[in-house]
Amino acid sequence: MNTAKQLGLALCPKCRKLNSLVTEPVQCSRCNGLFYQRKRNSLQYTLAWNFAALLAFIPANLYPIMIVYQLGIGDEATILSGIGEFIDHGLYPIAVIIFTASIIVPLLKIIGLFVLVYKVHTGIRLKPDKHSKFYHMLEFLGPWSMLDVFVVALMVTVVELGFVTSVAAGPAINYFTITVIFTMFAANSFDPRLLWDKKAE
Repeated sequence: MNTAKQLGLALCPKCRKLNSLVTEPVQCSRCNGLFYQRKRNSLQYTLAWNFAALLAFIPANLYPIMIVYQLGIGDEATILSGIGEFIDHGLYPIAVIIFTASIIVPLLKIIGLFVLVYKVHTGIRLKPDKHSKFYHMLEFLGPWSMLDVFVVALMVTVVELGFVTSVAAGPAINYFTITVIFTMFAANSFDPRLLWDKKAE
């Protein structure tokens, strides 16, 4: 089956009009917008955002994400130590949710995007449709990483229990938010159509 690229066609990302590809950038015959058949420098942008996300992910796990004040004494908690606290108190479902949203999902997305970039660059892959589904799964999972940020924000707002006088967000929450945002930018920069180009060739 021939692809649009093989037939010399390009889809306008704004109005979804299929245009004939003569030169790039293509000017859409419907909305007059300029666009390229494939995202320009897709792999380079994806790698740049992904590396930035990986760098931000390190301090996000090293610095305290939450500071709990009891009787005026602050107790700092990192993501992992916070998960340990939930486990110690028998709150296993919450511990699993936080661990998944804070550790598994961001790492899965970062590693997954590195793998997809490598597959496109080398052409070494299994079936492109499998990798395409994997990409869409990574794209879907990205925003769920913010669950941990929402939990901390909620606790800062409503916690007023026992001897806990206040809860403050730690510096790690800034790095964690940056990690999530950068992985979303990285996923958006990646053009999944590149997975099919090698096969079409």
